[in-house]
Amino acid sequence: IRRLKGCLYFISAVCTKAGKAIVSRQFVEMTRTRIEGLLAAFPKLMNTGKQHTFVETDSVRYVYQPLEKLYMVLITTKNSNILEDLETLRLFSRVIPEYCRVLEESEISEHCFDLIFAFDEIVALGYRENVNLAQIRTFTEMDSHEEKVFRAVRETQEREAKAEMRRKAKELQQARRDAERSGKKVPAFGGFGSAGMTSISSGSIITDNIVEPEKPKITPAPVRPSGPSKALKLGAKGKEVDNFVDKLKSEGETIMPTTGKRGSDVSKVLPPPVNMESVHLRVEEKILLTCGRDGGLQNMEVLGMVTLRVTDDKNGRIRLIINNNDNKGLQLQTHPNVDKKLFTAESVIGLKNPEKSFPLNNDVGVLKWRLQTTDESLIPLTINCWPSESGTGCDVNIEYELQEETLELNDVVISIPVPSGVGAPVIGDLDGEYKHDSRRNVLEWCLPVIDANNKTGSLEFSVAGQPNDFFPISVSFVSKRNYCDIQVTKVTHVDGDNSIRFSSETSFVVDKYEIL
Repeated sequence: IRRLKGCLYFISAVCTKAGKAIVSRQFVEMTRTRIEGLLAAFPKLMNTGKQHTFVETDSVRYVYQPLEKLYMVLITTKNSNILEDLETLRLFSRVIPEYCRVLEESEISEHCFDLIFAFDEIVALGYRENVNLAQIRTFTEMDSHEEKVFRAVRETQEREAKAEMRRKAKELQQARRDAERSGKKVPAFGGFGSAGMTSISSGSIITDNIVEPEKPKITPAPVRPSGPSKALKLGAKGKEVDNFVDKLKSEGETIMPTTGKRGSDVSKVLPPPVNMESVHLRVEEKILLTCGRDGGLQNMEVLGMVTLRVTDDKNGRIRLIINNNDNKGLQLQTHPNVDKKLFTAESVIGLKNPEKSFPLNNDVGVLKWRLQTTDESLIPLTINCWPSESGTGCDVNIEYELQEETLELNDVVISIPVPSGVGAPVIGDLDGEYKHDSRRNVLEWCLPVIDANNKTGSLEFSVAGQPNDFFPISVSFVSKRNYCDIQVTKVTHVDGDNSIRFSSETSFVVDKYEIL
C-alpha cells in the first residue's frame, strides 16, 4: 500500500504572485468558485515582512514555495502535520523542473497536463502517496511492452506496403519502356509518361555514380493515321497511374519528374538515391571508437564492405575496377570466390572462373576491409569536455574539431548526460542547436553539418552537478563519404571490357562513439 494515511490535501496549484492559477489540481470534491476564491485570497494573506513557508486562515493552511516569479501552493487542513506538508511541497516543487525547462507562465501552461498527471501520482483522493521522484517519472511514462510490439508490427507493415508499391511502379515503368522499344501500343494500364519516381531512404545517404555506354538506336514506331482516338498517348498519364502516384505521395514518397539529361546532369536534378540499376553497389562503413576524457584514443575500429547486387543475367559476368587511395594502413580481404591475384595486381574484382556469373538478386559482399588503430591523428571528430566546479554547480565547456577534413558529417548529435532533478541547464555560447531531454537526463547538441568550412564549434552551459556527471559522452552522425578512400570507379564486361551502367551508394555511420 503506497498511501500514507495522514494529512488531507485539498488543492495543489502553480499560481502567479497575484493569485492567478496557471495549473490547479483538486483532490477532494470542491466547486470551481471555492477553488478560485482560496487561490485569490492567498496573496493577501502573505506577510512580506516575515519569512514563512505557510499562512493560515480559520479553515485552511497554505503551504507555499517561491519559484522565481511564481508560487507552488499546497492547500491543506489546519490540523495537518506541518513537517509532512513541507516534505510533500518539496516533492511537488521538484516535479516541475522535470517537465518545464524554464519556470515561466508560458512554459507551465504548455506542459500543464504533464504536471497534472505527475501531481496525481503524489496525492490521490486527498492523501499523500509513498512515492519518490524516480517512481513518478516511471509511472507517468506509462511504458507498455504491448504498445511497442504493436507499433513495431505496424511500422513493418507500412514498410512492406511501400516496398510493394515501389515494386509495382517499377513494373509499370519497365512495361512502358519495353513497349516503346518494340514500337508496340502502350499497355492499357497507362504510363508514367515523362514522370518517373524515386524514393528517399531515411536509413542511409546515397550518392549516384553512373557510367553509361552508348545508347542503342531505337526503331521508331510506325506512324498511326491522324484523327481522333481514345487510345493512350505516349507521354500522357493515365487515370490509374495518377491515382497510384497520389497514393505514393500520401504515404510520404517523393515523386520527381525525369528528364532527358544524362550523366552528371541527372544527379543534379534528382535527389539521391536514384532508381537502382541492374548492377548496384553499396559501399558501407561503420566506426567503433572509445576515447578517454583526458585525451588518448583507447580503441578505434573501422569496418567497411563493398556489396554487389546484380538483377539482370546479361550483366552477371562482370568485373569491378577499384580505386584504393587509402594510406591509413587498413587490411583488405576479398570474397573466397574472387580472384585474389587479379585484385592484388590490378585492383580488379572478378570471379576466379570468368565463365561463371555473380548470383542474381542477391547482395554479395565482394570486398571488405578493417582498420584498427590507437593513433589519435586518425580520429575523424575529436570531442573535448571541460567541466569545472563553481559555487552553484558546474560550468561545462565542450568543443569539437573535425580532423579528417575530407569528410562531411551530417545530422551530428553529441549527447551529454546531465544530473536529474536539478532543472534544465543554462546555455551560454552555442554553435548549432540543443535539446534537453528531461526524461532521459540528456543534453543533445545538434549540428546539421560538420565539414571543412565548419570544422570547429563549442557549447557552454551551467548546471548543478559534479564533473563526473557529464560522462560518458556519445556521438552519432551519418556521412555520404566513406572514411577509407575506397571507391568502385568502373564496371566492365569480362569479354570486351565494355562499360556497364551501374548505380552506387556510399554510407559512413556510427556503431559506437564514446568519450568515457
